[in-house]
Amino acid sequence: MAKISLDMPDQLLEDLRLHVGDAKKFVSVADAVRTACRKMLDQLDEIDYRHGRVIRGDGK
Repeated sequence: MAKISLDMPDQLLEDLRLHVGDAKKFVSVADAVRTACRKMLDQLDEIDYRHGRVIRGDGK
């Protein structure tokens, strides 16, 4: 798995950390960022599909 680094405003990281930890939505900040990226890419794929720029892998 590739590793990346990024700059993020402190306030955004603080807000993100409210959702990370035991009994919370994400096990780590990295897990939260990966999940957010996947969701964003799914949304972009859907937008591209609606605009006729791509065909879905399922043939639709």
